[in-house]
Amino acid sequence: MTQVLTISCKLKVSASQAVKLEATLSAFAQALNWVNQNTPEKVVNPVKLQSLCYRAIRTRFGLSSNLAQQVCRRLAAARKVAQQKNRPVKAFKSGFVTYDARIFSFREKDWTVSLTTVEGRERFELDIGNYQRGMLAGSHPKAATLVKRQDGSYFIQICVESEAPEPESAVKAIGVDLGRRDIAHTSEGDNWNGQQLNRVRDHYSCLRAALQRKAGKGTRSTRRRCRELLQRLSGRERRFQTWVNHCISKSIVARAQATRSFIALEDLTGIRERVNQQPRSKTERRRLNSWAFYQLRQFVHYKAARAGIQVVVVPPAYSSQTCHRCLWLGQREGKHFRCVNPVCGWEGDADLNGANVIALLGVAVNRPRGPWLACQLQGYQKPAPYRLAVGVG
Repeated sequence: MTQVLTISCKLKVSASQAVKLEATLSAFAQALNWVNQNTPEKVVNPVKLQSLCYRAIRTRFGLSSNLAQQVCRRLAAARKVAQQKNRPVKAFKSGFVTYDARIFSFREKDWTVSLTTVEGRERFELDIGNYQRGMLAGSHPKAATLVKRQDGSYFIQICVESEAPEPESAVKAIGVDLGRRDIAHTSEGDNWNGQQLNRVRDHYSCLRAALQRKAGKGTRSTRRRCRELLQRLSGRERRFQTWVNHCISKSIVARAQATRSFIALEDLTGIRERVNQQPRSKTERRRLNSWAFYQLRQFVHYKAARAGIQVVVVPPAYSSQTCHRCLWLGQREGKHFRCVNPVCGWEGDADLNGANVIALLGVAVNRPRGPWLACQLQGYQKPAPYRLAVGVG
């Protein structure tokens, strides 16, 4: 199985090279917006787009042949995503250029990359560490994206293809229950509390609100200083969330590798749309909409693929209300779960119980005879009598 990883590398750019890169970034964004405004919105085929506006892109914006083709491909991909989400394509900002193997090359002997600009080909030295060197060593990348960050630095995001090992067949599953109070809780008993993350998010939210109020009033120097602080704080909350998700996903995959298990995750697709329909306070809406559960799921997927561990996704219906021992529907109050079955009567942490139910679902989905249990739970409406029949065996 081929896995594509993106390696972000900083470029060492001279003053003359920065002018050429800035011109290329600006021309690429202008070409994207012009093609989007002057071609039918329903056209999502890059070849069709190229036949409609290839000549105009080259003459109007001075882009090379391959960069003009990249404009058509990038816009076609954006339109396909916009159609799936039933919304128009937003205006493109100047800050990125996509490259393929014909206009980008990587040279390992001196750790440099060659990029095509509006003024010809330029070679740039990479300012990278041991991690990037280890990932790029022996690779032959065929695609990359040039990015300019807010601080003015230039990065090249290199796509590296590698052969991931085939997932090993495992019988045991590690269920992972995702949430906001506990970011993740596994059936092995490992959990990561989300209180620190919520405190950090609330801190940055209050700080941004205060600076934005001050940036609109006061003296000229006060407004300028507030805008500078807002720019400096930009991205800190996001980077902290990404670091937390990286640490959690790495621990989950390492645990699965040590116990020779596969990972079972709950599918929370569409949870924001469902929960936002309920009446909630502004603070609760902000906390819910900033919950990066999908990013954590993606991190687990790609780290597990590199380690040769299988990941299955199961429906979350009734997973937090079902007792993992007897499969009766119990009572959950906050972090506490109690089984109402008089024979069982299990009590304990609700997230641990949910993780164990997800592990049971993962085992059932991964059975050779097919995901019968998952189908039953997905169409499950109401238990009778208060017992979840799973038909195991």
